[in-house]
Amino acid sequence: MKAIIFDSGPIINLSLNGLLPLIEKLKSVFKGKFLITSQVKQEIYERPVHIPQFELGALRIKDLIDKKILEMPESLDINSKQVDMLTRKFMEEANHAMQVDNHHVQLVSDAEMSCLALSLELKNKGIESIIAVDERTARMLCEKPENLEKIMSMHLHKQVNLVNSLNSFKGFSFVRSSELVYVAYKLGLVPIADPRTLEALILATKFKGSSISWEEINILKKL
Repeated sequence: MKAIIFDSGPIINLSLNGLLPLIEKLKSVFKGKFLITSQVKQEIYERPVHIPQFELGALRIKDLIDKKILEMPESLDINSKQVDMLTRKFMEEANHAMQVDNHHVQLVSDAEMSCLALSLELKNKGIESIIAVDERTARMLCEKPENLEKIMSMHLHKQVNLVNSLNSFKGFSFVRSSELVYVAYKLGLVPIADPRTLEALILATKFKGSSISWEEINILKKL
């Protein structure tokens, strides 16, 4: 068994680009689970369904949940209370990891941290997982926190200091919506024959929030 854990960002990104059907197509060829947490469900359905501007997108996402394309942790007998407890632990550590002017910098949301928590629970069950997240901060906390320190300092125009080792954030794997559409295209799941399709797909995800660089886009186009 293996799983992809979806943060809110990639699902919203694909929804805004009219690419939600790719999730169902990818699931049909993926030998594993597509999972979301209750915190992610709150962001992609429970809140936006009550906002007229976002209601249709929320209902389309709900359809994926109803059809069990996107499933909750309980589908693998994982207790959501344990996920919630680990989420709070990750939130506490992440949001106390950096300081500016003796104040902590708020870096992450509970939805992102719930994905890490679920990934850890899956690991404890011997289930391999990768986290689909478009936002840069969560990934950098796990992969290169020292780079995040530099970026935050530039963004705030003040010296931001890393004051936490962030050992709990090591060992996670990530994928962005940009890579998901790349895989879908390479598997022949995108019914558009134009040779510009791959570039258009990747650019669409970038402009809707995927933190992919132009250099990385050029690499994907050449693969």
